[in-house]
Amino acid sequence: MELTSPLRTHFGHLQFRPGQERIVDAVLGGDDVLVVMPTGSGKSLCYQLPAIVLPGVTIVVSPLISLMKDQVDELNRRGVAAGALHSMLDSASKRDVIDAARRGALRLLYVAPERFASDAFAQLLADIAVARFVVDEAHCVSHWGHDFRPDYRRLAAGARLCRRADGGQGRPPIAAFTATATAEVRDDIVALLQLDRPQLLVGGFDRPNIHLRIQRANEADKNLLLTTLVRGRRALVYAATRKTAEAAAAHLNSSDLKAAAYHAGLKDDERTRVQEAFATGSLPVVCATNAFGMGIDRPDVDAVVHYAIPGSIEAYYQEIGRAGRDGRAATATLLWDYADVEIRRFLIDSPRKDNSAHRRASASLDPNDAERRRTLEHAKLRRMVEYAETGACLRATILRYFGDPDVREPCGACANCCPGALDSYERELVRRLLAGIARAGERYGRNRIVAMLVGDTSDLPAPLTRLSTTGLLRHESADALHDWISACVAASLVRVSNDRFRTLSLTTEGRQAMRNQLPTLKVPRPMPLRPLRLWSSNDDDGDEEDDFALRRR
Repeated sequence: MELTSPLRTHFGHLQFRPGQERIVDAVLGGDDVLVVMPTGSGKSLCYQLPAIVLPGVTIVVSPLISLMKDQVDELNRRGVAAGALHSMLDSASKRDVIDAARRGALRLLYVAPERFASDAFAQLLADIAVARFVVDEAHCVSHWGHDFRPDYRRLAAGARLCRRADGGQGRPPIAAFTATATAEVRDDIVALLQLDRPQLLVGGFDRPNIHLRIQRANEADKNLLLTTLVRGRRALVYAATRKTAEAAAAHLNSSDLKAAAYHAGLKDDERTRVQEAFATGSLPVVCATNAFGMGIDRPDVDAVVHYAIPGSIEAYYQEIGRAGRDGRAATATLLWDYADVEIRRFLIDSPRKDNSAHRRASASLDPNDAERRRTLEHAKLRRMVEYAETGACLRATILRYFGDPDVREPCGACANCCPGALDSYERELVRRLLAGIARAGERYGRNRIVAMLVGDTSDLPAPLTRLSTTGLLRHESADALHDWISACVAASLVRVSNDRFRTLSLTTEGRQAMRNQLPTLKVPRPMPLRPLRLWSSNDDDGDEEDDFALRRR
C-alpha cells in the first residue's frame, strides 16, 4: 500500500521516523500487534495513518480526556474526520459524535476506558464497522504496570462486541501501544487484552537528545536549584504530592518565574486552564503530580525536573519523555534525597489523596493481590533508588532495564559520562554572554555587562543601550549572570584586567566558544547560594540549618 502520499498530505512528513513504517505495516497487515516505543517517538501516527487508509472507523482507547481532545482537534485541523466520547462532552455533542460514527463519517473515534461499562456504548460498538481496535497506554491494563486502570480490564470484552469493517469473523485486530512496559508487563498486556499471537514490535528506547542529570538535594537546596533549572525554559516539574507541587509553583512565582500547579485535587476548569495555557505557550512552567503528562504533546519542552524521586523507572522515563519531542536538545534533572524515598514508601503503604492512581488500583484487588502489588512497588522503588545512586552511565542503566539491545557506553549525554557538562541551554547562555562582552567592545566591567544583558539600561552609557545583545538575557537574573561570568573566567574564556576598572575581555578560547567552534565547552556550572548547614558526622539529611549566612556548595 502506498503510504507516502497520505503521510505527506495529512501529517506533513516526507518520510517516516525510525521504526514507524515497520509498525504501520504491521497494523495494516491485520495481525494483533503490541508496540513498545518511547514517549515522543511518534507512536500516534502509527495508528492514525492506518485509520486514514483502512475502511471503517478505528476505535482508540485513551486514558486522558485532554489527550483525546488534543488529538481530535489536531486530526480535524488536518482534514481527518475524528471524534471523541468522554464525560466532559454535553449531551448534544455526544449525540453528534455517535451519529457520525453510525453514519461511517469518522475515521477515528477516541473513547475513555470508562465508556466500556455502558450498555448503550456496547450497542454502538455492534452497530459500527470497526477497522482496528487501538489501546493506547496499554500498560494501564496490568496490575504490575505503574499506572493501573481497572477499566482497562473491560477492553478485551469490548473488542469482541465490535463488528469488523472487512466483514471477517471475530473481533477486529487489536493494536496495543505503550512506552514503558518491561517484559513482565508485556506478558500481562498480551494475556489481559487477549491478543492472538501478536507481533511484538519494540522500538529503541533511547532518546539521545535528552541530557540526563541527577543531584542529591534537600528541600532548601531544591528550591534554589529549581529556579536555575527552569528559568528561560519551557519546563515540567514533577512532584510527589499535591502539596509539594503547589509549593514548587509558589516558589517559582515568588522568584518572578511564571508557573502553575497541576494535580488531581484541582477543579476541572482549573486543570483545563493550566493545561491549555501550557499547551498554547502562555504558561512556561507547570509543577505537577503524575496526573499531568500523558495528554501533553507540546514539542518544545526543553526541561523536565523531578522535584522528588519517582516511584519507578517506568514512571520516570515516561515523564522525562515529555521533553525534546521536536528532536532538539533537552535536559532531564532528578533532584532527590532519602526523605523523598520515605515519602514514596509511605504512599505505597498508605495511599492517600496524593496517590489516587494507587488508591484506585488497590481498591480493585483482593487483599492478597494488594499485598503483592505493594511488594512489587517497593521493588520498583528500590530499582529507582539504585538508578539515582549509580555511578555508571545513566542512559545505559535505563536502556538495560527495559531490555533495549542497543546500549552503548559511555553515552556522551549524561552527567555520569560527562561530569560537569553543560546542556544546550547553558551552552547557548554562555555564548550569548560572551557575545555581549564582545559587542560591548571589551571595555566594561561585569556590572555594566550584566545590566546590559538583562536590559537594565537606566544607568548605562548610551552605547550599551543600543547593542544587539542589550536585553538578550533578560529572562536570567543578574545574580545568575554574575555567577556565569565567574565560571567563564575560571574556564579561561574571559579575562579580567588587573587595573581598577576590572574590564572583561575574551580569550582566544572565548572567541572560539562564542562562535561555536570548540568541540567541547567545559565551564564549571555555577551553584546557587543556599543557607549554611551545620553538619554533624551522622547527619546525612542535614536537619540543622543556620539561616543567617550563605555559602556555596
